[in-house]
Amino acid sequence: MAKLYFYYSAMNAGKSTMLLQSSYNYQERGMATVIFTPKIDTRYGVGKIQSRIGLNADAVPFDSTLNLFDHVVATKAKMDNLKCVFVDEAQFLSKAQIKQLTEIVDKLNIPVLTYGLRTDFRGELFEGSQYLLGWADELVEIKTICHCGRKAIMNMRIDDQGRPIKTGAQVEIGGNERYIAVCRKHFAE
Repeated sequence: MAKLYFYYSAMNAGKSTMLLQSSYNYQERGMATVIFTPKIDTRYGVGKIQSRIGLNADAVPFDSTLNLFDHVVATKAKMDNLKCVFVDEAQFLSKAQIKQLTEIVDKLNIPVLTYGLRTDFRGELFEGSQYLLGWADELVEIKTICHCGRKAIMNMRIDDQGRPIKTGAQVEIGGNERYIAVCRKHFAE
């Protein structure tokens, strides 16, 4: 029975690496996959996923207008061996798109593995994460650590000098130069 999975963590825990490895495992066994990534993340080019350790893959770029269910149905019509759907940066999905992912699982019997952040730099849920936390069949926390050694559960946005930024737009694409994963104690300080 197919399931909807949400693998979540703070920044720099290896979510994209895990996604790319899982997709590769399917493909190595002759099973096709579809990978989605947000169109707004252009750090490596539109429709490209790259992990910090250098793994990469092409992906279908999404924004709020893409119907994921319809895209998977059309893809399945061309590739009968479609066996799994992956979503990188799933926090950027809309509520409607999370509903579409549940339909991929429930109507097409295709597992969907989503990877993303639970909260933003203010400690608030992203829309996609909120509904994945509520509707996913399986929730899996990917752990990483704060500089103090505690489990990091928060994402701190930083400026060019490494100072915390407390205000601004919820979405600002960036990596190690813009965000650090910290424990709740260091997030509050």
